Amino acid sequence: MPFLQEQRRYGNSVGRCLARYLAGVSALALICAAPTALTISPASAQVDFEGAVTNSIDTSQPMLLEARTLRYDFDNDVITAAGSVDIYFDEYTLEADRVVYNRKTGRFSALGNVRMTEPDGNLILTDELELSDDFRDGFIKSLRIDTPQFTRLIAESAERTDGNEITLNNGVYTVYTSPAKPSLWRIKSAKIIHNREERTIYFEDASFEFLGSSIATVPFFEIADPSVKRRSGFLIPEVVYKSRVGYGASIPYYWALDPHYDLTTTLTPLSKQGALLQFDWRQETLNGDYSISTGTMYQADPEEFAGSSGDEDFRFIVNTEGAYDLTDRWKAGWDLTYATDRAFREDYSFAKFGSASELSKIYLEGSTTTNRFEANAYAFQISQEDDPDPFDPVNPVGQFTPVDDDLQEKQPVVHPVIDHSVMFSDPIFGGQLSYVGNFTSLTRNTTDAFSVNGINRFRGVEGTFTRASANLTWRRTLIDPIGQVFTPFAYVKTNFYLLESADKNVTALTDDRFAFRGMPAVGLEYKYPFVATFEGGNQIISPIAQVIVRPNEQKIGELPNEDAQSIVFDASTLFEWDKFSGFDRDEGGTRANLGLQYKLQFDQGSFLSATFGQSIQLAGDNSYEIPGILDATGDSGLETTDSDYVASVYFDTNTGFRIGSNARFNESNFEVERAEVTAAGRYGPLSAGLSYAFLGERSDAGIDQDREELVGSTNLTLQENWRLFGSVRYDLVNSQVVQDSIGIGYDDEGLSVSFSYGEDRSRNNGEPVEKTFFFRVGLRTIGDTSLSTTAE
Repeated sequence: MPFLQEQRRYGNSVGRCLARYLAGVSALALICAAPTALTISPASAQVDFEGAVTNSIDTSQPMLLEARTLRYDFDNDVITAAGSVDIYFDEYTLEADRVVYNRKTGRFSALGNVRMTEPDGNLILTDELELSDDFRDGFIKSLRIDTPQFTRLIAESAERTDGNEITLNNGVYTVYTSPAKPSLWRIKSAKIIHNREERTIYFEDASFEFLGSSIATVPFFEIADPSVKRRSGFLIPEVVYKSRVGYGASIPYYWALDPHYDLTTTLTPLSKQGALLQFDWRQETLNGDYSISTGTMYQADPEEFAGSSGDEDFRFIVNTEGAYDLTDRWKAGWDLTYATDRAFREDYSFAKFGSASELSKIYLEGSTTTNRFEANAYAFQISQEDDPDPFDPVNPVGQFTPVDDDLQEKQPVVHPVIDHSVMFSDPIFGGQLSYVGNFTSLTRNTTDAFSVNGINRFRGVEGTFTRASANLTWRRTLIDPIGQVFTPFAYVKTNFYLLESADKNVTALTDDRFAFRGMPAVGLEYKYPFVATFEGGNQIISPIAQVIVRPNEQKIGELPNEDAQSIVFDASTLFEWDKFSGFDRDEGGTRANLGLQYKLQFDQGSFLSATFGQSIQLAGDNSYEIPGILDATGDSGLETTDSDYVASVYFDTNTGFRIGSNARFNESNFEVERAEVTAAGRYGPLSAGLSYAFLGERSDAGIDQDREELVGSTNLTLQENWRLFGSVRYDLVNSQVVQDSIGIGYDDEGLSVSFSYGEDRSRNNGEPVEKTFFFRVGLRTIGDTSLSTTAE
């Protein structure tokens, strides 16, 4: 009879047996963590109840086994572990109700509630598993595999060979957000083969299912292992449609050529225009990275684009972008785009050509804690088409007529613009001294002119213009014993101009080739904050007054204005010493800025802040009243001796709702000249935002009537993952919807689906209405695709 020795049991206590198996030499040492240990020496197959190890064991690759009971059938050379069995071997863990090891065949059998964790983090769940003693080969019935990337494989049975390839029969592949919540999509396949060495999953006779219904069937396809970040292969196609190019499908192929560079090629056959071919190259270097993206098209029917620059047989676009760290403080880069025509990006907007835009630049940047240097060279390739019937911009009476011809020639090439700032660390007369410098040089081939009320105005003038500016600023803050804050300050601005080959028709410009302009100023700011504390919060009231004394601005209208064309006077710029936006204009004369700031702060985090004030020209010429080379009349709110009033209010509840407003009021009748109100909030499943904007008539900006609009957007969570969203832009003056859209979407960790419909009436006075349908679906680990169609 076979000799069977059963380990004694120890009542209801949890006795744990530890075993160490030596793979490669078939040695097994069983050590029972109990009062009496059972040690088996495989060489002699003798039982020693005293716990002595009679033979030495090689422990280079140990296996640790824990179980409630352990049996050894000497005759059949079979070891059986039962009751909460745990096995640990070379980063593998195996849990089961019972494990049987046949030493003759070198095979493990695990039965009941089997859980095996592999070194890469995969979790295999099954009721029956058979493995070789080195865990390399095996057979599994009715299993589930969960990966660290939250993907799941389920099959009726599976086989693993050479520790590398696992084949699943009648399998299912999906993703999940939690082990108990599978995704809404899955792939069913007669056979799923996971090759770990290749890090590839192959599917045979596969069916894509959504919400339990099959939507597509393919005989064979493959995807990269979810752990793979970069892998050559086809990406998910994208269906496209535009009325002028027709129907088509973008078919991208990704080439993982090296860990540091890759290439994506995309072919998009189109029913009306032929095939669009794209190349996207990316490379990472030791101290930076760069990319090159191109799009090439030989159009079969260019007449579809008649009347635009896209009416050409051959069309091409290229974009390259890069950034490099020269040192720990300096970096350089570029973002350059060139296209054969202005309409390429719009006509083929379904394709992405890198970061292609109207702006191209090359830059150099450097910074320290007190210094900053930035140099940029710019060029512009606009997308706006010329007027189809251009005519001479200078009419017989010498006035420039607003026409849109030669728009590209009116764009400057900036070569370069350099900004440099320094904050000096050592105090000067007890205050802080800072320096800001700017160097700008540009060339424009054609004057950009228009006429307002019979007055010639110029956005830009033909010629090459160079300006070097240097500004020094000093300020010091003093606080007296009762809390009054005095801040004396002074600054000096200098501008040196070099004007070459200027348009002689622009008679307002100075005839001098060299020109100099300076602006010194001294001033004082006074602030007296009052603090009042109450139970639950505090409030601060701060009256503020500034006085800046300067001479009059010189050479107004005689010098180019490239960077000071925009003036926005509101509460945020009320206390700016110079309210021009750039270096080409310097505010002159003596001016006072007066205002009141208020803040109400509650202990729970909510607060209210407000500002109200006015700017007053005390002496000298008002720079905002005298038109420059661009301005026809002053509609900034600063052109009168007493400026318009400006105010702002902001309230944040700290619970998800906030509202802010900014307004400018006429100084004589307090009518609203400009206003903005923005509110946003969340309540339960609803989040929404609403903005109101009003802009009064401004003749200098070409705004011949009031503009008033409402813009709203909302997002409603219907269930845990479903959302309904929409937006609307409404013209209050003309009582019409300018843009609107509505959509529905579903998002979880494995699936993202959205569908939306929108209408746009902002072009061509609303005729015709441009309608857009957009559909997008994304499957995690598989890819995403979208469909966008536009109709009129």
